[in-house]
Amino acid sequence: MAWARSSENSLGAAADAADNLTADFDASLSGLGHELGSAAYNMSEVLALPIFKQEGLENSFQYILCAATSPASKINEETVTYLNQRQSYELRLKRLGDNSSFQGGELLKSVVRVVFHDRRLQYTEYEQLAQWRSIRPNERLLDIDIPLSVNIYDIRKDPTAVNKVEFQWDPNKDTSVAIQVHCISTEFTAHRHGGEKGIPFRIQVDSYTTEDEHLHSASCQIKVFKPKGADRKIKTDREKMEKKPDKDKYQPSYEYTILTEENLFQPGTSPQHNVCGPSDASFNSPASSSYNSSFHSPPDVNRSLQSPTTSAAAASNEDGGDKAGSVEPLAPGANIQETQSWLVHNRFGNYVRTFNNFAGADLLRLTREDLVQICGPADGIRLFNALQARAIRPRLTMYVCLESQHVYHAIFLENLCVEELKLKIAQLFNASPSQLADLYRQGPTGIHVIITDQMVQNLSDESCFALSMVKAENDENRYHVIFK
Repeated sequence: MAWARSSENSLGAAADAADNLTADFDASLSGLGHELGSAAYNMSEVLALPIFKQEGLENSFQYILCAATSPASKINEETVTYLNQRQSYELRLKRLGDNSSFQGGELLKSVVRVVFHDRRLQYTEYEQLAQWRSIRPNERLLDIDIPLSVNIYDIRKDPTAVNKVEFQWDPNKDTSVAIQVHCISTEFTAHRHGGEKGIPFRIQVDSYTTEDEHLHSASCQIKVFKPKGADRKIKTDREKMEKKPDKDKYQPSYEYTILTEENLFQPGTSPQHNVCGPSDASFNSPASSSYNSSFHSPPDVNRSLQSPTTSAAAASNEDGGDKAGSVEPLAPGANIQETQSWLVHNRFGNYVRTFNNFAGADLLRLTREDLVQICGPADGIRLFNALQARAIRPRLTMYVCLESQHVYHAIFLENLCVEELKLKIAQLFNASPSQLADLYRQGPTGIHVIITDQMVQNLSDESCFALSMVKAENDENRYHVIFK
């Protein structure tokens, strides 16, 4: 009996200890929500977690969108937030760390924009937004509800950038901006038979000093539904999650959405473009000016006619002597500026903005289907053919050399006319076409027969000629060329 009472006492002490441990553990988790898969978290307690403590960080920001995340986001995947069209949502902005340098009333500037989440749609963002603007004139894709916003100043809305708003704010004050998204996710989806799946957008926030020095960028993924549609979607997702046996593979639904930091720009620089939305700066890039300066320099008419030089290829470009319709291949090692120059030179200037971040290797990796989707069927196929182009076989090939030399040079003709032949000869000898008078072919018994278009058209392919230069009788600065 004594042994039984001792056992009962031991078991009772163990049960009390277990109850105390359970109470301590429950107390340590108080405020973090109830059922993991359904209940929303209390925001003030979530922000008190160590992961959200940002003490001592310079140029760190926090942006919080007051909208719930979907309960159907898997663990290790980015959350998605559902929004209602035209409904105002609070976006809170806060600069973390020491703000003593802003005590004198210095402000920060932030740009909020809605961009495409899908990488392929990012390439055609400019064209997609232009089409949306043409269908819905005088409307904005993103707008600010000014009466509901707090402590924002100098609000700017560019009428041509309907997906972007800009404002200034004081980091020492509680700041929030009420944003409205006026388009729904299915507006950029190809409509077929109804029930199309809407595409995701991103809300992106970029912060700068008033001198346009970039400080921070963050974004989150959203989907926009017709009014009340977001509430129904969250309810549907929650009901589906309750029936799933593997709830532990999904993230809980949070009452707020915290934007994730993005490394879109190099710190301390003024950005010329961003990866989610190409800017107008690409049309004024150095690539365009370098192209204009390199293809229009006049030839030097004072160069010697005595022998061809290795710079004949350069003279071919300078005199505009490229074969009609020919395409110079894009080198895989071409940098961004060289790639933009190639696009302009080959009549793809409308897509300089689209491929603003592409080097040669990036563009060459795109498949025919990718280019058709980005540029449309006509330009997509043309661009693919240009990227994969090989040299077109010329209509006539000739081999020529100076009479005093034994090294031949190839001349390729496409139009089969005297003017083209004269131009090619001038390029070969680093001369101007105006320095050449008439072209002759040496005939039987040494007679000189003037070369006409018809004679050029009847020359045999891969003919060989030795050239001699004879000064013109009436002009010492011009030469006759005799083909022997």
